[in-house]
Amino acid sequence: MLLITSFANPRMAQAFVDYMATQGIVLTIQQHSHADVWLANEQHAERVQAELEQFLKDPNDPRYLAASWRTGHTGSGLHYRRFPFMATIREHAGPFTIGLAVLCIAVYVLMLLVGDQAVMIWLAWPYDPSLDFEFWRYFTHTLLHFSVMHITFNLLWWWYLGGPVEKRLGSGKLIVLTAIAALLSGFVQQKFSGAWFGGLSGVVYALMGYVWLRGERDPESGIAMPRGLMVFALLWLVAGWFDLFGFSIANAAHLTGLLVGLAMAFVDCLNLRKRT
Repeated sequence: MLLITSFANPRMAQAFVDYMATQGIVLTIQQHSHADVWLANEQHAERVQAELEQFLKDPNDPRYLAASWRTGHTGSGLHYRRFPFMATIREHAGPFTIGLAVLCIAVYVLMLLVGDQAVMIWLAWPYDPSLDFEFWRYFTHTLLHFSVMHITFNLLWWWYLGGPVEKRLGSGKLIVLTAIAALLSGFVQQKFSGAWFGGLSGVVYALMGYVWLRGERDPESGIAMPRGLMVFALLWLVAGWFDLFGFSIANAAHLTGLLVGLAMAFVDCLNLRKRT
C-alpha cells in the first residue's frame, strides 16, 4: 500500500477516488484527522501522481463530478461530521489566521465606538515625520476597516486563503508573507494617496497571488486557488483602477500585494526545485 496524498476535505478525496476508478485504478480512503488516499497496486503510482496534479489544479472540473455520479455509492466509508460555526472556523485556520481576524474585528468595533479618526491617529501609516519610528504603524494600517462590506470581504478572503497556507505551510510562512505584504503595499499606497488608508486587502491580494501560483507550480503543497477565482480577483483589480465601483479603493496596495505574493511563490517554488 502506498500513501498518495491526504485531503482535509473528505468529499474532495472521494471525488478523486471516484475519478480514478473510471480510469481503472482502485484507490481507498482511510479517514483520520484527514482523508488519506492509498494505492494498493504501486505500479500505477506514476499515473496516479500525474492525475493528482491535474485534479488539484481544478478539483471542480465537471469530469470529476461526473465520475462521482457514475461510480459513487452509499458505502464509501466516509463519515461527515457536523461542526458548529466556530469549530468550522478553527478546522480551516490556524492561530495566526484566527488571531489577526479577531484583532481586525476588535479594531473595527473600536472605530464604531470612538470614531475612525481617533483610531487612525494611533494605527495609520506614519502621517508625520515625527512618527516614522513608531514601527507598528507600518503594519497596523491593515487592521483598519471602514464599513461592514470592507471588513467582511477582506476577512472572508483572509480565512479562505490564509487558513490553508498556515495549516499546510506553517504559521511562520503566513506571518512572513503578511508582514512583507503589509509593509510594501502600505509603502506604495502611501506614495499614491497619502497616509490615510487602511484594510487587509493588500495582504489578501498577496495571498491570492501566492496561493494561485504556488498551487499551479507546486500542487503537492496542498494549497490552490481555482483559476476562475483568480480571474475574478484580476477583474476586481482592473475595475478598481477605473473607479467603476464609485468608492475609494486602495488600488496601489492591491497591485503591490498581488506582485509580492507572486514573487514569493515563485521564489519558494524555485527553492523547492533546487532542493529536490
